[in-house]
Amino acid sequence: MLSLGCLYLLWWSRHVSSTLLKKKERKWPRLQLAIPVFVRTCDGSGKDSLEFATALNISPGGALVVVRRSLPQSALVSLEIPSAPIGPVKGFKTSLRIMQAKAVWIAHRDDYHLLGLKFARRLSTDATAVSEKHLRKAGSAV
Repeated sequence: MLSLGCLYLLWWSRHVSSTLLKKKERKWPRLQLAIPVFVRTCDGSGKDSLEFATALNISPGGALVVVRRSLPQSALVSLEIPSAPIGPVKGFKTSLRIMQAKAVWIAHRDDYHLLGLKFARRLSTDATAVSEKHLRKAGSAV
């Protein structure tokens, strides 16, 4: 029996435009940050796997992730950024922690594999994530 995560990844793969995945140019700059992520995949037999990995850089359209387990090109993955279990914070938009993606290229190395991932939906780059009424000038320390 397929898990709910596997079913979603299979559904998503049928709805991604092939022309969108074939573009080679980058539309957004990448942030060079090492971000810990959980990489969840589902193989052809329906078996889920979960691996703790590192995103080396990220943009609104995708990420470069280092994993230990080899994955096939065009593998569907779910990335989850671990975070502290806090509730909503007044004045802040809810942040995205789980992103669906597809591997568009893979480079195999001796001990690890580099995945070039394209997100199913681009990440928001909204600069007004905090409303101005919730911002105030910091007081001077002197």
